[in-house]
Amino acid sequence: MTVTLKDFYADWCGPCKTQDTILEEIEGERGDEFVLEKVNVDEEQELANEYQVRSLPTLIVENDEGVVERFIGVTQKDDIEAALDAAA
Repeated sequence: MTVTLKDFYADWCGPCKTQDTILEEIEGERGDEFVLEKVNVDEEQELANEYQVRSLPTLIVENDEGVVERFIGVTQKDDIEAALDAAA
């Protein structure tokens, strides 16, 4: 089963930079367990609309069956890892 973590962000978003640090740590430790997709909402507005992203940062954890979890705002490492485990 493919697990994907979509990170919806914008370059001007301060909290997104905080989220980046957390995601980089998870990717460094568990990068072989999931695919991290960075989605710049300024460049990919259609995709952001498709996922109904209204606030940044927004993280969406998906697997082959669809969306497993959605996080809005800066999300802590433990919560993200629990969602990745649930999606696996």
